[in-house]
Amino acid sequence: MPHHSSNITGAIVPVNTQGRFSPPVMLTVEQFSSKHPCFTKGSIRSLIFYARNRESSNGRISGNGLENALVRVGRRVLINEELFFSWLDTQSNG
Repeated sequence: MPHHSSNITGAIVPVNTQGRFSPPVMLTVEQFSSKHPCFTKGSIRSLIFYARNRESSNGRISGNGLENALVRVGRRVLINEELFFSWLDTQSNG
């Protein structure tokens, strides 16, 4: 189902073609791995671990850019499916 974005109070809110709010598909690591078996739980966790910028003894290390596709609620990490695949498209060298 195609959907468009609507800018309400500065937030990008997905809406469907009827103009109704369409919440993004948010999946846990296990759900994402089950739905997309080419991504193992371990590989997804690795991508999540390296998503944020971090500091080391040698200075700042840039994250992999996936942070925008993640929502952290306590210890739980949810993956926005659409944003994950948009990020994945930017990783292609071909």
